[in-house]
Parts: sequence; structure tokens; C-alpha cells
Amino acid sequence: MRKLGFPERQGLYNPAKEHDSCGFGFVANIKNRKSHEVVKQGLSVLGCLTHRGGAGADPLAGDGAGILIQIPDKLFREECKELEIPLPEQGKYGVGMVFLPREKHDRKQCEVALETLVVREGLIVLGWRDLPTDNSWLSDSVREMEPFVRQIFIGKASNEMSQDDFEVKLFVVRKQSHQLVNSEKLTQDEVFYVTTMSSYTICYKGMMLPNRVSKYYTELQDNRLESAIALVHQRFSTNTFPSWELAQPFRYLCHNGEINTLRGNINWMTARRHNMSSKKLGQDLEKLFPLIGDGKSDSATFDNALELLVASGYPLAHAVMLMIPEAWNDNPLMDQERRAFYEYNAALMEPWDGPAAIAFTNGRQIGATLDRNGLRPARYIITDDDLCILGSEVGMIEIPEEKIIQKWRLQPGKMFLIDLEEGRIIEDAEIKNKLTKAHPYQDWLNRTQILLEDLPAHIEPMPSDQKTLLDRQQAFGYTQEDVKFYLIPMATSGQDPIGSMGRDIPQAVLSDRPKMLFDYFKQAFAQVTNPPIDPIREELVMSLVSLIGPRPNLLDLENGGSHMRLEVRQPILSNVDLEKIRHIDNQKGSFRSKTLSICYPVLEGVKGMKAALERLCREAQSTVLEDYNILILSDRNVDESEVAIPSLLATAAVHKHLISEGLRTESGLVIETGEARQVHDFCLLAGYGAEAINPYLAFDTITDNREQFTDDLTVSEAHLRYIKAIDKGILKVMSKMGISTYQSYCGAQIFDAIGLEDDFIEEYFTNTASSIQGIGIKEIAQETIVRHELAYGNSPILKHALDVGGDLAYRIRGEEHMWTPETVTNLQHSARSNSQELYDQYAANMNDHSKKLKNIRGLFEFDYANNTPISIDQVVPASEIVKRFVTGAMSFGSISFEAHTNLAIAMNRMGGKSNTGEGGEEPERYVPLANGDSMRSAIKQVASGRFGVTVEYLQNADEIQIKMAQGAKPGEGGQLPGHKVDQIIAKVRHSTPGVGLISPPPHHDIYSIEDLAQLIHDLKNVNPNARISVKLVSLVGVGTIAAGVSKAHADHVLISGMDGGTGASPITSVMHAGSSWEIGLAETHQTLVLNKLRGRICVQADGGIRTGRDVAIAALLGADEYGIATGALIASGCIMMRKCHLNTCPVGIATQDPELRKKFKGKPEHVVNYMFFVAEELRKIMAKLGLRTIEEMVGRSDLIKMSGDINHWKAKGIDLSRILYKPEMDASVATHHVEEQNHGLDNALDHTLIKQSQPALESGKSVLINTKITNTNRAFGTMLSGKVASKFGQQGLAENSIHIKAHGSAGQSLGAFLANGITIELEGDSNDYVGKGLSGGNIIAYPSKKSNFIAEDNMIIGNVALYGAIDGECYFRGVAGERFAVRNSGATAVVEGVGDHCCEYMTGGVIVVLGPTGRNFAAGMSGGIAYVLNESDDFEKRCNMAMVELEPISDEDRMLEDRGHQRGDLETHGRVDIMEDMTGYDTLRLRKLIENHVQFTESKRAQKILDNWEFYISKFVKVMPVDYKRALKEMQARAVTTDQPESNVAVGS
Repeated sequence: MRKLGFPERQGLYNPAKEHDSCGFGFVANIKNRKSHEVVKQGLSVLGCLTHRGGAGADPLAGDGAGILIQIPDKLFREECKELEIPLPEQGKYGVGMVFLPREKHDRKQCEVALETLVVREGLIVLGWRDLPTDNSWLSDSVREMEPFVRQIFIGKASNEMSQDDFEVKLFVVRKQSHQLVNSEKLTQDEVFYVTTMSSYTICYKGMMLPNRVSKYYTELQDNRLESAIALVHQRFSTNTFPSWELAQPFRYLCHNGEINTLRGNINWMTARRHNMSSKKLGQDLEKLFPLIGDGKSDSATFDNALELLVASGYPLAHAVMLMIPEAWNDNPLMDQERRAFYEYNAALMEPWDGPAAIAFTNGRQIGATLDRNGLRPARYIITDDDLCILGSEVGMIEIPEEKIIQKWRLQPGKMFLIDLEEGRIIEDAEIKNKLTKAHPYQDWLNRTQILLEDLPAHIEPMPSDQKTLLDRQQAFGYTQEDVKFYLIPMATSGQDPIGSMGRDIPQAVLSDRPKMLFDYFKQAFAQVTNPPIDPIREELVMSLVSLIGPRPNLLDLENGGSHMRLEVRQPILSNVDLEKIRHIDNQKGSFRSKTLSICYPVLEGVKGMKAALERLCREAQSTVLEDYNILILSDRNVDESEVAIPSLLATAAVHKHLISEGLRTESGLVIETGEARQVHDFCLLAGYGAEAINPYLAFDTITDNREQFTDDLTVSEAHLRYIKAIDKGILKVMSKMGISTYQSYCGAQIFDAIGLEDDFIEEYFTNTASSIQGIGIKEIAQETIVRHELAYGNSPILKHALDVGGDLAYRIRGEEHMWTPETVTNLQHSARSNSQELYDQYAANMNDHSKKLKNIRGLFEFDYANNTPISIDQVVPASEIVKRFVTGAMSFGSISFEAHTNLAIAMNRMGGKSNTGEGGEEPERYVPLANGDSMRSAIKQVASGRFGVTVEYLQNADEIQIKMAQGAKPGEGGQLPGHKVDQIIAKVRHSTPGVGLISPPPHHDIYSIEDLAQLIHDLKNVNPNARISVKLVSLVGVGTIAAGVSKAHADHVLISGMDGGTGASPITSVMHAGSSWEIGLAETHQTLVLNKLRGRICVQADGGIRTGRDVAIAALLGADEYGIATGALIASGCIMMRKCHLNTCPVGIATQDPELRKKFKGKPEHVVNYMFFVAEELRKIMAKLGLRTIEEMVGRSDLIKMSGDINHWKAKGIDLSRILYKPEMDASVATHHVEEQNHGLDNALDHTLIKQSQPALESGKSVLINTKITNTNRAFGTMLSGKVASKFGQQGLAENSIHIKAHGSAGQSLGAFLANGITIELEGDSNDYVGKGLSGGNIIAYPSKKSNFIAEDNMIIGNVALYGAIDGECYFRGVAGERFAVRNSGATAVVEGVGDHCCEYMTGGVIVVLGPTGRNFAAGMSGGIAYVLNESDDFEKRCNMAMVELEPISDEDRMLEDRGHQRGDLETHGRVDIMEDMTGYDTLRLRKLIENHVQFTESKRAQKILDNWEFYISKFVKVMPVDYKRALKEMQARAVTTDQPESNVAVGS
């Protein structure tokens, strides 16, 4: 039996990259009344979360489930009596639930070891009990891993020991037991794991489906097993390998989310060893090291840290708040006392950052909290008999509505807590008020806090003279591109610069040029398992605050006013700032800084760097021990005789060394470097430990180029703008990983390495992912010396100028590019003239790596020698191969109509597929042309912006692609500038002409793997005949994500490489995020095969596939299909100007300019010719390899070998064996796509709806349907809407043709993509994603008529309602959760309260809020309007004013309304009229919508407003986007001059 369920690390598969997410919940009796009924209800909750969990190749092997309860004393007492185990009274004994080896000898050794530890710690072993289990309910694969489960009963040594002290001792025993068993290797290869050891709680968990937990642990069905709480968890892991230990709950918590900063959190906990002590733990603290168990899941690690804090004396709520703090830095709604609490605690511990909903208990309290951005759902109800039920969904247990007294949710950054001993719920405000008053935090801050900005200035060093400046620039690798495309744009605009058309240069390890160490690292980013953050629209949850210097003792709760702290608002230091720190000991006696040079004599040469690093680390250690508490690592000494260690290497080495010595928290680390200039450089320095960075040479370079500034831009202002641009870039890079604070990011190592050898990584960048080996310290030193020699040598080219660079665009004497004038010309001419000769020249040039290595696949050779060739006539014809080709996802909007339709016609002619991109598609294109061609894109993309994603759009798809990330800019959102949004594009995207459009970085309905499964389910319901695809971007770990995608029932997964990309993006992302498709594809294929999931999903690769050889490599590494994007554009006429974002494309492709579009000369046959050339080249390779079909080819990595004649000075260290690894599986395991996914649509309630709706579908007769609904009925009405759209198009049926009355708690995605003519009236409540993609239908929701609570004070629907809604009306009597109407394009809705981020990214429609709102209302809102009842008069603080204005309801409108009443016009004033002019008619519009709300929901809140209209109308504010208002007025002016009404205003009509 394997110790963990994971296989050993092999090939590119790494078990450390597994992710998990889940559904969770708890049931609690608030008065602490124990019963078996609570346990049964907890198990029922677990069963109702099955759809949020995962199952892989073995459908009976769940990903793990469990339940944590209070010690069931009644059961244990009776059972132990029969076993003659003398149990003392409750609270005086503890129970350990232990997973033991099944092998008897090993099991006995583990038991003896545990007993020995119990006795050593002064406790008493009372006895052991074999736990009754029934493994017939386990699948065969899990049964092989099943542990032997026993319970150990432990007593106190004396009655004087308090239960809390007893609990600490049990904790100490348990921690030591794992260390002892592992160090002594007592278990061979089997598991030893103590799930819980406590006198308060016990956990039953394992690898089983949720409804089988009580069938396996049979005593969970015993009526004697009683508890007042039941905390449950259902796991959805990206792997399918059984892991009993990682099932949840853990000892204190269960977790739905992902800790993105885990590596840094572990490192910082390790670093605290030297200065950590605990009054409560005393000498026992030393027994607990290592404090955090490395290699476990993020949830398990979080639980370890929480347990330590609680054992050290932190109240449970305080410990959770310390690890998951609210956003406090720029929160105008937070009082100063609470802000002081968080600001003080920020120095104690960095946040454990990432999306998280956590339920926690110590057996005396039970509660839950949500991360600061509210990225996980959690709803709860309270009943009149003191029951609380909380979980990921509402409706998990059927409770009579008349018994429910409250329905609410977890809110971002807030805590929900039940104190079982006090028998009451403690509200968030009370919890935090009590904690904030526990100590004088503001006084402590006043005494200890030093703000860098408040320190007196010191004279900064003089700028270098021209020669010294040039020498330094060249020594640190500056190029002309750095100055022209990075530094000057950032210094003038304050923005991270934009580029386009991807990256087509070699990886740093393949380049002939001496590259910076920064270039060997790639930024990691979020996809599927957690979402990115929008650093612009959601900046309120982000912080760049950095604390420099020593950190206080984490476990000292009392002595807070004695430890000084130096704080900076952001981490980029000006030269003046650095001098303040350098001389801080003159000002503040508590700080002592020392500058350590990271330069060494150039005469020591290449070999000298390692010795210099060792000296530096020793010097840093001794300096800290000499009580210097700020280290400044500086390369200012670089000159002709001194060469600098790369700043990243020096930073990482010192940071790691101090951690290993337990000294890192004793000193701050500041970097003074001439190397850092791009955003990526600063992110890397931060990621490997820099608390602040001074880029002195960047400042000097900006100063030297001051003649390029406008007259009103001073040098000091230019420096500030540069810092601002870097700050924005750092926020963007942090946000791509879902990290919100710099403190969390610092030291978190959120990077992959490409081209660095494992030994080098292990020594200096430990635990950084790396796939292909590469160079080490010797080659790094060699590159550094080469740059130094060029700088201080006599090269005539560099005597007066910087190197040209050539990374961003082709340059003579610059970096090697794939797309050169020659390759572009040959491809275009071959495609236009259908010339095989010219194509062969093109392919030969692209494929030839004998002189210049260009990409990883250039290191491959086909193993022709060991295979028998066949005649090419035996190979599948090109006409069949091209059906596997697809073009890239380029949206109509980013490229012209002519270019977009050209690709569609070409691919349709061949039977391949083109892709809409994220901009929607005109319905006219669904109709074939007269000549039989079709402009319809076979692949319809669903991106985060949801532009034009209607039910009709989805119906007209062969494949629906969910774009999780984009190769050119993973983790980024997008922006289509207003000048590209003309009348047609506005119509297609359901927006307003001239108003820019924003795509959010995340899909707001995909915050986790189970959310992705839900969207796949939604889309499959709309169009059961379409394949559902998920687009991922290659990075280390993408294989495990792809396994999760397969388990989420995607039919198709695309692995996109960083080399491609046709759109605009910050250059930081284009150049430094993602990895090559070769790496991601190979890892995906290997992981899917290991998981036995490969057969049920089709795999595609793209991102720089340009030739038949590239396609062959992709197939052999595991791809079934192949994307060719840039090549197809070039065949259409693109000349790689790389100006796509400027709307100035000279060949009519990347532009909406009517005159430029006329220059488009591409024809479908050009693309067809190119695709057939690629296919024929592939056929020749297949013939030589003896392969007849693509199916035979897929995954045959054994037919590739690494080129034997690589003598490149850097590339010779590369090892591609992991990429070429072939998992050893039996012949029954599929290695290519052979089977269909089971989407579970057969049981959909919509089948009944469709049957009952036949009169409306067949003859237009109105139907009324009554039905019960539960939380397992998801995407209700969606399949029916697909049927309506397939028959009637977007116009659907007549209003209210199908009226469905549903009763109960609806599952996720109620009314998703609901079509015109359908009304859903829900009596009850609903979960997340109500009205997603609403396409003209209507949704009404109100509480049960039996409910006794006040509707407007309780939840009616969940988070992210009306996401991407196009049209329709909604009336919700009650409160909605977070992100209501996010990206709404045209729906009209009335709701009685909303959470944070309401109307985010909205582009059209009307929203009326008749109650309180959360924070960040209208962030990114560019269209539509909102009316908010501002009774508390604080809405302006809650509204993001960056893009909107707040207007009162004008007297003019009220006069109009008065006249309307006199004439009786209100009833006849049609919806279209009221909705036509969004600049006026506010009172008429608002009153009509509120009257509708009363009519449909019987809202008492709305009726009260109508009854007191004159009073309430003055309380409303109108939220009007600035650009939208401008565009409306311009359209009105044009309408007046042309006497024609303007259309395409997205108002929901």
C-alpha cells in the first residue's frame, strides 16, 4: 500500500502540484444540545454536496469526504466498558483517531511508538479500540489504500491539569508521533496518520463518496453517537489518486479555496524559529519543529498553522483573523480601532492569501469566515429551535419554511461564530470589537511604527557621468529596447507598456546572447483552481504595504509595544528613500542597517561567483548576529574591476540562508540594484525575499533621457511615474495569482524556472518548479562575465550605444526570431500562389535549428532509424488531417470583419474549426452563403467578458470553448478601447458605440474547479450536441489542472503555449508568463494517462505551431488536435507589425478603421493552401515513422529523441527526458481520445419541462407549469431555453409563453441563458449564478408564503447573479450576494439589497437596489444605469467612482411624472419609451419598475416606498457611467442632425 495515494514523481507529473476544492458545511445546535439528529443532518448536508465533489476514472472512488463532531461520550463510554477501558469523566480523556498500516508488524511498531510518546509527555494510555468499518462500500482502487483504523484513549496524569493544558499535550504528542514514525521509518510504505487527537473533537474521514461515509464508519449510524456540531466536507481534487490523509475536515477546519502563497507561508514559518517562543507552550515548542508539515495540501498546512496559534494561546477567532485578515489598508468604512488591530497584526504574520471559505471549530465554538474578496459561496439558515445550517449551498436539508428565522451568507472578510458554551451567535462586529479592545493596539502602533515617508531626507548619490552610466547599463544588460519600450513609456505615462502578437524568440537557455537571470523564470498564474483578481477595479482588496526589518515573536500575545517596525506604503524605493534607510540608525536607535556589496573581483572569473555567494551568505549571517536588523544588498560597486552577482541570485541565496539558520525574521532585506528595470524583475526580487528595492540605474537612465520628456514633466515626477508604473505592474502580477498583499507575495516564490539545472534550483531557489534542467551557477557566472567584458571592453558597436536588444521585435544583430521578414514573405507568397516550393523554403527555415536554437522542440529529432517507413499512400489523407486544425481565438472587435470571416470560411471549407474569440458573432453569419460557404465560427468562445454570449450564440456552436487563460496574457483581463467599438461591434457585444469594454481577469462564475464543472454543465444543457472545451495555458502543474478539467466533464482541453498570442497585452505578460506548449502538453498527457482519464477528453495544443513538423511533435507528445493562429493570420496578409492594439494595422486585419479595412487582401483559399501544406508535411513525417493515422501517433513520445549534436554552451545542459517520458500503464488504459464524457443530463428536470412545454414549442400556446425544485436541480430552464433558441432563434417565444412556478431551494444557475418567452417564478430561494447569460427570459423570486422572516433582511439568491445577462427582467424580493449584475449587458432587475461589487463591469441594463449595498459598487461599470436607495447616506463611500458619477433624481423628471399622473400616461408609457433615453425619465422609469416589483413579488419594502414616494424619491441616487453618458449625448446629437434614431444602446429592450 502506498503511503499516499499519489504515484511517485515521474516524467513531468509532480504530486506537489495537485489542487483541491470542495463543498463544505456544518450543522450546529446553538445551545450545545447534543443529539444523534445533528450528526444525521450533517451527513445529509454532505450527501447534498455530491455534485460539488469529484470522482475520476473510478466513479466509486470519491476524492475524499468526512465529518468532524464533538467527542461522542455516550457511545465511547458504553463501548469502552465492554472493552474494559476505564474512561474518566468527559473532558478528562482524549481520543486519537489513527490510520495505521494493515501489516501487523508495522502497525504494532507504530502503536508502541505512540504509546511511548503518550507516557513520555506525562499522560496515560487508557486503551485501544478497533473502529468498526465496512469496506464493502469502498471501490477496489481505494480498498488497496485502506488503512487500519483504530482509536487510542488517553487520560490526564492528574486532575489538576486543565482541559486546555491537556489539549495542548495531546497536540504535542500527535505532532511528535508523525515525526517519530517518519524518522524511524516504522511504516515501510504504508500510512500512519492521526486524523484527530483531542478531548473535544473527533474526525471520521477517508477516500469515499460523501453518501458512503456513514456506511464505511458504521458507528456514525449509531443513535448513541451524539454531538451538538457536525462539520462536513466533500473534496474535489484535480487528481484521482486516493489520499486518506488529505480528505477533510482536518483537526480544526475544512477549507474551500486555495492558498496561493503557500510556499512563502511555509518559508516564513520556518524562518521564525530563532525568535519564536511561547509562554504557554514553553519547552514543548521545540518538540513541534518543523512547525509546518511540508508537502501536504494547502488546507492541511493551513490547519497546522492554525493549530499552533491556538495551542499558543490565541483565541480561535483571533488566529483565523490573523491568517485571513480583512482588507484594512484603504477601507474608509473601517473604524480606526479595528484598522490598528489589523495593522499591528500585519507585522506578526503575513496573510495566507488566496480565495478561502473556511469553517472551523474547537468543539466549543464553531464558525466560518470568508476571504477579503468573497470568492467562495457560503449560505446559512437559523431555525426557531436553535439549529444553524451553513454550507456552500442553501437548501441542503429540507427545513419547514415556517421554522426558519434567518437566511444569510458569509460576507467578504467577515466572520460568523457560534459560541456553544454561551449558547449564542456572536456577530462579526462583536467578535472584532472584543478582540480589538483586548490590547491597546493603537498605542502599540504609535510607540513602534515608523513610516519611511516621515523620516528626514538624506542627500542622494549624484547621477553617474555619461561613460559610467553607459558602462553600468551594459554591465547590467540594458538594451535600446529597455529604454525605448520600457523605461521612457513608464516614466511618462505611469503605466506598464503594452505589446502585441506574442513572443517568438528563444527561451533564455537557448539564446546565444548573455541573458539576465530574470529571463529564466516565468510568472505563475491562476487558472481554474482559483481566480485572478482585478488589480484596477478591485484595488480596494489589494495592498503594497511592506514591513522592513525584524518581525516580532508570533507567539507573544502580550508584549506588543516593544518591537519597532519600519513601514513603506509600497516597495519601490527612490534614491532618497534608500538613503533614509542607510542612515536610519542615526535617527532611530532601534534600527541598524548595513550595506553588503554583492560584487566580487572580476579576476576571480567564472569560478569566483559561487565562492562570492558563500562569502555573502556568511557575512549576512554574521551581520544579523551582530544585531544589524536591515541588510542592504548592493551592486553599486560594479566597475571595471568588480563584477556583480546577479541581484536575484544574491537575494534568493541570502533569503534562503537566513531562513535555514532561523534568522530571516531577525532582519529586513533591501536590494539596491542596477539590474532591475522591468516589472518582472521587481516581482522576482520580491518573490524571493526582497522587502524593498531601489533600482538606482533605472532612475539614472530616466534622468539621462529627460530631453525626451514634455516640458511640464520634471525628472522627479518622471521617477515617481516610473515607480507608479512598477507598482501597478506588481499588483497585476500578484493579482494574476489571486494574491492581494505584497506581504504575502514577498518570499512566496510564485514562479516556474525554465532552463535551470535542478541542483542550482535546489541550492538557491528551493522548491521552484523546473522541468527541463539547463544551466547552473557556472553558466550564470559566464553570462554575467560576458556582459561585464562587453561593457568594459573595446567593442566598437557598444562604445557609444547600447545593444539593440531585439526581444520585442525583429532587429538586425538582435535576438533570433521565428517570424522574420524572410519567413513571413515565404509563407505569404506560398499561400497566395499555392507554391509547394516556397512553402518548403519557409518550413525548412522554421524547422532548421542547426545554427540557431529557437524553441524546445528544436532540440528534438524523430527516431526514424528504429521504425519501418511506409508508403505515403498508406497515410491518412490531408483532407482528413486538416479537420483536426483550428485557428486561434481572435475576436471580432480585435480584428476586422473581413479578417474574421475569411478565417471562418477557410476553416469551414476544410472541415476544420475557426473560433469567434470573446466578442460574439453576428446572427447573419449562421446562414450559409449562396455559394455554399459559411461565415459561422464552429467554436464559440465563452470568455470572462461574456460579450454576445446569448442562448442563440451557444446553440450555433459545434464546440463551446471556456477561455480560462490566454497564451499571450495568462491571468489578464482584456480591454477593447472605445475607438474600436463601432455600431456593429456594439450591437454584437450588446453594448454602446464608442464606450470601451472591459473583460474581467476572472470568470466570475469560475472561482474553483467545482465552479468550472458547473459552467460546463450549464453550457452542455444549452447545447447538448456541442463539445465543451476548456482553454488552459501551459505552466508547470497544468497537467493536474487538466485532470481536474476532465473530471469536471469537459469534452476537450486546449493547452496553449506562451509562444503564440495574437492580441494586445502588457509586455510583462507577453514576455514572462506561461511556458512552451511542449512542456504543458507533455505534462497534461502524462498526468491524464496516469489518472486513467486520457481516453475521455480530447487534447489540443497551440501557441506557435507553424509547420507540419510542429504538428508532428504535438501529436507525439499527446495532442489530438492542433491550433494554428498566427500562421493563418500571416497567410491572410499579416506582416507582423506588432501594433494590433493601436488600430493602425496597415493590412486591414487588426483594425476597425473603415479605410484600413479596405486594404485587407486575404482570401479563404490562402488559408486553405497553407493548412494543406502543413498537413502534407505532416504526412511525410508520418510515412517515415511508419504511422498510418493520427490515432496511432498521439502520445508516441518514444518516437522522439533528443538531438545528439547539441553543443550549444547553454543548451547542452538541458534534459528533455521528462517531456519524453511515457507512463507505464497496462494496455487497457487509453492514450488518446476514445470515449465520450457522461454529463449526467439524463436526470435533468428540464426534460420534464420540455415535455410539458410542447404546446408552446409546437403551436405557440401558453403553458403554466408547477414543479418542486431542490438544490440538486441545477441549470433549471437552461435546456428548455436551448430548445427554444434552436427553433426560434434569439427572438424566442412571445412574452410569458412558458410560465414555470417552482417551489423550494433552486440549485446553481437557475434560469441560465433563459430564452425569450420563458418566465420562472420561484417561491423559495436560490443559489449562485441566477440568470447567468439571461437571454430575454424573466425571473421572479420571493420567499415562501409560509416564511416568518422579513424578506428584505434575508437572502433570496446567491452570488454572481445576472452575469453576462443580455436581456430580460428580474424581480428579487430579498437580498442578493456578491457581484450582482456583474457584466450585465441589458437585463433589468429590482433587488432589495446587494453585496460587494454590484454592477461590476456592467455595460447595459437597469438595476434598482431598494436596500443596502456592499463595497465597490459600479467598479468598471461602463454602461447601463443603476438606482440605489441611499438611506444610510454613505453610498458614495461604497461606490467605486473611477468610471461613474452619482446623480440625484432631477426635479425635471419629477415634474414629468406629475404631468404623467395627471394625464394617466404612466400605464401607456411603454417599456421601450421609458428605457430609450437613459439620460432622463428617471422617476417614471424607477416608479414603474418598483410597481412591477410589487405586482410580481408582493414586496412590502417596495410598497412602503410607493406609499411614501415623495420621501423616498429624494433618497435615491442614480449611478451613471461617465463614458456612457457622453456616448448617449453624442448619439442624441447625431440623431437630431440626421433625423434618424440611433440604436444599439444596451438598455435591456
